Amino acid sequence: MSSTVKRLLLGLGTLVVLGLLALPKLLSSNDDAAAAPSQQGGSALSVQVSVLQPETLADKIQTTGTVLANEEVALQSETSGRVEAINFEEGRPVQQGALLVQLNDAELQAQRKQAAFRLKLAQDREARQAKLLEKGGVSQEEFEATQNEVNVLEAELDLIDVQIEKSKIRAPFSGIVGLRSISEGSYITSNATVATLKDLDPVKVEFSIPERYAQRVDVGDKIAFTVEGVSGTREGTIYAYEPRIDQDTRTLRIRARSPNPGGTLLPGAFADIELIFEEIPDALTVPSIAVIPELGGKKVFVVENGTAASRSVETGIRTADRLQVTDGLAPGDSVIVTGIQQLRPGMPVRITDRGAGLIEEPTG
Repeated sequence: MSSTVKRLLLGLGTLVVLGLLALPKLLSSNDDAAAAPSQQGGSALSVQVSVLQPETLADKIQTTGTVLANEEVALQSETSGRVEAINFEEGRPVQQGALLVQLNDAELQAQRKQAAFRLKLAQDREARQAKLLEKGGVSQEEFEATQNEVNVLEAELDLIDVQIEKSKIRAPFSGIVGLRSISEGSYITSNATVATLKDLDPVKVEFSIPERYAQRVDVGDKIAFTVEGVSGTREGTIYAYEPRIDQDTRTLRIRARSPNPGGTLLPGAFADIELIFEEIPDALTVPSIAVIPELGGKKVFVVENGTAASRSVETGIRTADRLQVTDGLAPGDSVIVTGIQQLRPGMPVRITDRGAGLIEEPTG
């Protein structure tokens, strides 16, 4: 083979090798060129936003409690005796001072009658001696002895009247009498419970709150509560609280009063309670997921001229899914609520949906 042919074959081989080496670069360049228009058209990140609007924000907590009677007492006898009369119907209202139960007091009435006769005789003798004293018919000492006898008999009569009153059971306040545990003719001992008496309008609502809120609650604060089986939400007003923190539960015990016309709320009922500390009429809130903690503070991303902008914010009250912003934002700002982790200041964004509340990313 001539040298000329050899040189020709060597040149062709070199060209083939160089072509093979350059082929991947050419293919990559073509792919980049084809992809460039697609990237240029999709460079803006699709986001959803919450447009800030002033709203009324209630600073509140949720807790549970129990409905109590406004007043409740066990009706008991102060003395032993046989039940002579029952003057109430079970489950019916009674007025304060009404005679509910009468025990047999025949012996006491006889003692009172006897004491009244003795007192009358002593009083008559005192009147006669007063006239004789003026004329010197009796001594001062005899007259004073008769006066003392009258005083003793009056005290004895008062004592019998007290014993007679103890044989009666009266209503200490107006309310509803419960189920009775006695019958006419039965013999009861002192301190035996006859029935219960409850004042049901208003009712009390007792509940507890964590000690971290103890300094925020005060007499006059409002509560809203619901009771299972009773329609509607009821309102109440705090009137007292225990002046100590329970060491076992680390809670503060509180009581409120609520009107109960018709007696629909019954003592012992379970209550779901909402305690309102404060209402802010023109608050700005953002979804909690939009707030990003950072060193020394918090920030959110807002849309400005088609790009994402970072804003440092101060926050206040937190609700279940929203957070109050006290500084850093203004009404009308569009706070980004999706794609937070991908955002960088100045990044182009495209709004796909906007609203005042939390907006979820589309699925599917």
